[in-house]
Amino acid sequence: MVRRIFWMAVGAGAAVWAMGKANEAVHRLTPDSLSGTAARGALHAGDAAKRFALDVKAGMAERERQLRADLGLDGSAVVEPPRRLLRGAAADGSGRAISAAPGSPAAALPPSRTPRTPQAIVAKSRQRELPGRTTDRKDPH
Repeated sequence: MVRRIFWMAVGAGAAVWAMGKANEAVHRLTPDSLSGTAARGALHAGDAAKRFALDVKAGMAERERQLRADLGLDGSAVVEPPRRLLRGAAADGSGRAISAAPGSPAAALPPSRTPRTPQAIVAKSRQRELPGRTTDRKDPH
């Protein structure tokens, strides 16, 4: 008799557990529940995308600050007017148009004494080369 009561209680408990799982599954598969789950997933994805975009923006701003500091564009490079406009300036040509950023390797270089100008490339007129004749050699005549 105790065995029968025990197995009846186990069966009733299993039935209650199975009915609870079935009701939960039915509730999960209703259109309202599915739309709510999709909306929560979309909100979660949107929040993750927003956090990613903010991280990328912060990284870009930090890298831009580093590049500006390395290139002297953050105010550490001093732009001086041309020497010919300054009154009473040394005429020895020792001034630079742009001073190097403090602490950079270029700051340790001595100022240039000769102004650098681009050299013009002189183009030779091209002659039509005939077979057996080159324009690079001098004529022996």
